[in-house]
This record gives sequence, structure tokens and C-alpha cells, in this order.
Amino acid sequence: MKKKGIAVAVFFAFILLASTATIAFNSNPKQAEDLTITNTPMDNFPDELRTKFCETGDAKSNEYVTEFKIPTKCTQPLAITADNDGMIWFGQTNTGKIAKFDPQSKQFTEFDNPSWPQKGRSMFWGMVYTNGDIWYTDDAYNSIWKFSTSDKKYERTNYPTKQDSLPHHIKIYDNQLIINDFYESKISFIDTLQTEQNATYTNIPSPIPGSFTSGFDIDSQGNIWYTNWILRQGGALVKFNYGEFSKFISSSETTNSTTMQFSNIFELPSTLGTPIGLSVDKDDKIWMADTSSSSFFKFDPQNEKFTRYITSDPNPSVYGNVTGVIKLPTSGPYWTQIDNGKLVFNEQIANAIGVFDIGSESLVEYNVPSKNPNWSDCEGRDDCGIAQVFGFVLSGEKIWFTEWVENNIGVIDTSKPLPFDLQVSQTDVTLIKGQSVEIQMQLIPKTNATATIYHKTASQFNDISVQIPTSRLDLTESNIQTIPVSINASDFALPGTYKILLSAKTHDVSVSQFVTVTITV
Repeated sequence: MKKKGIAVAVFFAFILLASTATIAFNSNPKQAEDLTITNTPMDNFPDELRTKFCETGDAKSNEYVTEFKIPTKCTQPLAITADNDGMIWFGQTNTGKIAKFDPQSKQFTEFDNPSWPQKGRSMFWGMVYTNGDIWYTDDAYNSIWKFSTSDKKYERTNYPTKQDSLPHHIKIYDNQLIINDFYESKISFIDTLQTEQNATYTNIPSPIPGSFTSGFDIDSQGNIWYTNWILRQGGALVKFNYGEFSKFISSSETTNSTTMQFSNIFELPSTLGTPIGLSVDKDDKIWMADTSSSSFFKFDPQNEKFTRYITSDPNPSVYGNVTGVIKLPTSGPYWTQIDNGKLVFNEQIANAIGVFDIGSESLVEYNVPSKNPNWSDCEGRDDCGIAQVFGFVLSGEKIWFTEWVENNIGVIDTSKPLPFDLQVSQTDVTLIKGQSVEIQMQLIPKTNATATIYHKTASQFNDISVQIPTSRLDLTESNIQTIPVSINASDFALPGTYKILLSAKTHDVSVSQFVTVTITV
């Protein structure tokens, strides 16, 4: 296996994995001046980088999140999945191993990979479980791996590349592994029955040369939806009819132009800059996360319209802003999953995980307690930073996730009651420009709590403004609080539909409701 460096500087510059990460992953630790040998995976980093890439402290917990420290130092957990028995499996960037966590016994088990090179490191971004096997992607060695949970054996398949690939996320559909190659602008398919090292792939090329290919999903008709985009230059949402394409390639040779005959291409809105995560809901609506902002989007294939939603801003304790350079803090929605009518996404820069109810358009954001100050503007601040929550998986009412730079896995229990319910008197408002309306926001406390009241609008040019007379409330159980909310359309507001986020936050959780504002002529 020919190793390539872990290419994170370009791809993840906007998510804070900057040049330091590249240096750390591509340098030879033995050449470092300060290297204390511990005979653990920490030895892959010089002493001065160990708190940045390994951990800064013990596992932590709050009202909704419980973290568990991985016994082996500095494994850097990334992709994660769950099996049918509720066991949690995850890949380790810094060891090349698959590990298991038993939620009942709280015990970790790590499985050596005999084929893994000594001191080898790779980003395992995608992972999926099916029929007793765990399939996952391997960035550094251009590979797709299968790990058998029964006999604990690893099998490797080459991922072919022309220049420099990045096998990213992975799904299984109709006995086919589907993988997006982030760098080489393609979607790849391989039959799960092919286990030989040099298997045969079918590739769908990108309609935009030189673009990135990231999140993808399959709708109820078997169409594959994915994004192609160029950083700060726009991109496209692609619908690909793989079923018809499969029939075609079985009887003839294809070219890029014939491949694109099976595609429908929709231009992404200018406000959607880095669409990493993508999921399709039960009604075949497409949901995308914008990693370089605080936004996520819905695309309706029926009317071909995009709708922009926003998250709440990160807590100041996450981004620190000691230098004062951060003027517009962003949450960085990243990967997405949909289950039971809920869109779940990791807010990677906000150190949180969001759960959006698609039907009610309510949003709950759970804060992750562990923080690593080396990834934020935290100089001298305690309880500041992010744990780099990349991978997560849904398992019943639990959301399991990994913390790449804190060496933890964690779980959110979404069945736990929230500190209050948030309701609004109107969720749909229609205005003409220059008009205002007042609605009521109600907080129904389930316990005593202090809440910060917050609002945010998805309008770009102050077409919509919101006024709320209070920013903080001391809540008493069963004592309902009613708050007036004034919504105003500016004199220069353009016709359109806008989303407003009304929120109440505690230290551990944010509870929000979207209000739809339509401005007519």
C-alpha cells in the first residue's frame, strides 16, 4: 500500500484543520526535537502537539450528553456506526484499528489490523454496518475496508485513482457500496460481493470539472442525489438515475457525455457555499448542510426551490474570540442523517449536535461538554474550544458521536425531557414591505432554569428584522412565560420567503422554533 499524506489543509481549512494538522500528520515524529516516548499512539506527535491532537482532559458529561474516554491514548476516533445489537463501532485515525464500545458494560475493545503499516495514520471518514460487516473508507491508502464483526478479520480493496483521491462517505444500497470521491469529482459503486483486492468499480463523473463531490443519498425511486461544487465559486445539486444508467452500461460503453444523460442538474444558491452533508427525507426532499456558514438548506424537487434555515450561533465559550477577530461566529453544520422525521447534523465549529424536526420545524441543539482550546481563539481562557465532533450515528433515541481531538466517544439521550417547551402563536406570517406584526413566544418550564432569549433571521440584507424586549429569563417550573415578538419587513424588502429562528438557551441545550415570513408585493 502506497501511503499518501492526510490531505486536510486545503479540504478542511474552513473547519479549522489548518496547516498544523498537515505538518503533524506528514512529519516523522522521530525527527522532532521534543519527543517523549510513551509507547502509545501519542508518539506519532511531538510533545508540543499532543494536547492539540490527543486530548486535554477527562471525559465530561452534562444533562443530555455522556462522554466516555477511550483507554488507549490518542486514537483520534472518527467514523462511527451501530450494529443491530446496539454495539457501537468506530474507526481510529491514529492507530488504523476498528474499536467496539458496549453501552451496557461501558467497555471498549480494539481490534488490531495485521495489514496496517507501523505508525500508519489515515482519516476514516465514512463507515456503514450491514449483515455483520463494517465497511469503511481509508483516505491515506486509497482503500475500502471490510471488517467482520464475527471473526474480527479485515479485508482491503483498492480504491482506484487517477491522481489524488479522497474516498469519503459510504452507503449501501441494493448490495452496492456507494462512495463519494471528494477530490476526483466522482461517485463510485462497487458490489459488496467483490472482496478481492482489485475489484471493479463503476464511476459517475462530475458535471463540473475540477469540483468537489461530497454528501449523497438515495431517494425512494432509487435516484442518487449528490453535490458538485467549487469553493467560493458555486456548484450544482445532481440527481442521477442509477437504475437506468445500470441498464445502459450493461449493453454498451459509456463516456462522460452519455453518463450525464442520466442526470438532472440544479444550480446551488449563492448562499450555499460548502455543501458537505446531504440527506433525503421520506417525502424525497433534499437536505444539505453548509459547513462554512450556520445554514442548512431544503430542496424541493417538485417546485425546484431551495429554502435556507439557520442554526443558533455558537456559545462564546466555544470560539473564545480572545483576539476579537471573529465578527460573525458560525456553527458549521457538517454531516447529516435523517431518521423518524428528524434531520440530525453535527455543528462542528459550534461543538454541538442539532436535531431538526422536519414536520414542526423546531430545532434542538445539544452542546458537547468537552472542549479543546487549541482549535479556537481561546488563549488564556478556560472551558473554551471544540472537540472536533465529526462522526455520529443514530441508534434509537440515542445519538453516538466521536471527538477527534479529545479521544472520547459520546452519546446524547434525546429522550430526556428538555428544560422547557417553546411555542409560538403563529408559525406563518405574511407581510408587505414596510409592514410589522407581533406574535407571542411562550416558554413552558418543566424545571427551574435560566434561559437566554435569542433570535436570528435567514434574510441576507435586513429585509426582515425582529425585536424581543428581553434577553434573559429566570424560569420557574410550571410558570408559563409569554414574550412579545415584533417582526418587521423593511421598506426595501424584496418579495420572498424567509425563516426566522426564535430560541431559548441554557448552558446545555438550545430550543428553537422557526417562523416562516412571506413578503408579498
